[in-house]
Formats: sequence, C-alpha cells, structure tokens
Amino acid sequence: MVRLLERRQRTGSVLAIFAIASFGLHILVLLLFIFQGLNIRQLSLRKSPNFVQLIDGKPVANIDDLAREPEAIRQFISKTMISMFNWSGTLPPQGIEEVANPKSDLGILIRTTQGGSQKISTSSWIASFALSEDFRKGFLSTVAEMTPPEVFSENPIQGMTSQLVIKRVYPPEEIAPGKWRVGMVADLIQKNRVGDAKIITPFNKDFLVRAADYFANPQTDGTILQKAIYSIRADKLEIYEIRNLCLIDNYNNPNEDNRKQCGTGQTSDSFIR
Repeated sequence: MVRLLERRQRTGSVLAIFAIASFGLHILVLLLFIFQGLNIRQLSLRKSPNFVQLIDGKPVANIDDLAREPEAIRQFISKTMISMFNWSGTLPPQGIEEVANPKSDLGILIRTTQGGSQKISTSSWIASFALSEDFRKGFLSTVAEMTPPEVFSENPIQGMTSQLVIKRVYPPEEIAPGKWRVGMVADLIQKNRVGDAKIITPFNKDFLVRAADYFANPQTDGTILQKAIYSIRADKLEIYEIRNLCLIDNYNNPNEDNRKQCGTGQTSDSFIR
C-alpha cells in the first residue's frame, strides 16, 4: 500500500513538472512572437534608404536620410518651376498620335485670395505637389491670379502662351540639416500665339527647400495623373517657401555672392508666405 502511494506521488510530481515546463515554454513562445511583431513594426515604419549614384553609375546607400546632392536640388528647382510656369494651352502628349494633335488643356479651377475662382494649367497643378502642403494652397491661388484666361482659349488669335526662361540657378546653400536655400534668376515670357507681342517679367526668386519622405505608387495601374504626381514626389524634396531675390551686381559672376533677399514690403509679385 505504501509503495502504491509512493508511485502515485512520483507520477503526480512528474505531471506537475511537465505542466510547469509546458506552461513556461508557452510563455517563452508568446514572448518570442511579441518580440518578432515589434521588430516587424519597426521595419515597416523605417524610412527607405536614400541612394547616391557614383560616377560609374553604381548606386550606394546613403546613411544620412537628409542628405541630397546639390545638382539634384538645382535640377528639382528648375524642373518644378518650368512645369509650373510653362503654359501652352495643351496637355503634354501621352502618345505618338498626340504629338501632332495635342489635347486642349481645360484647366483646373482654383480659389483665389479675392474669393473668386480662376483656372491654372494642368501642368501647374501637378507641379504644385512639389510644394509643402501648408504652402501649396496659397501658392496656387497666386499662380491662378497670374494665369491669363487667354491661355485656355482655343482661338489662336486670342490665345496666349507662357514660358519660364531660366538664366541661372545658384548652388544650394545649406541653412539647416536637410534644408537649403537656392536662388534663381529667370524671366517669365508671355506672348500671343499669333504675332510677336510679348510681356517679359523678371522672375528672381529665393527658394527654401527641404528633404521630404517618399512612398512609391502602390497602384500599378494608376491613372496618368496619379503617376505624374508620384513622379514629382520621387525627388524626395519639397519647396516650403519662396521669397523675392534682389540682385546687387551681375548675376553671371560665379565668384561672388551677388544676391540678397528682397524686403517684405513688395508683395504684389512675390510668393512670400
């Protein structure tokens, strides 16, 4: 009888140890799952690495997420402003057949500061996504007030076009980590489609640019408009302020800093926020 009781106690002890070990193993597995889940979440929130292209064309990862090449910043400014202020009254061709017969640009209505609505070109609206969100709305209102309604006229005699002729883009000047100031000297030329009448307006501006995040287009079959907007943001840069640029000497002299910011008194032709 005593032996039977001892056997039962030993069996109960083994079962208790097995139960405790199983419970401990389950706790360990649960902690492992939690740890893996936290790691996966951190990876999903991590920014994609920037890449720098070497002279031989090989891309290498850039550890600094805020670093941008000076020439890339200059090209970003030039490309954005040309798209913003080149108005032809037609949409960019999307195929061979549209090169000879481009589609008319119907324009996009934008609320102005005076409370009304005026049209801007489709290319200006797309290029505006290169601006920061808090600056974009006010800037579009100013562009709408600058855009002549004749740009969208289908009458060739009344129609007008606009072209931004860039004379110089200064090397970017870093003002803070991931932020730069870039000066540009250009002329905004508006002319009639028929005839030689034209209006030339100096367009000398200081651009404040900063590094921005970018997420690839999740839609492989997105519209042409969606693809264009995502291509604008692919530069990982955005303009967050535009100021007037005053020249105090010949801008063609590359050895001197011949520029200074205009005072805030002139607001008729500036984009000061």
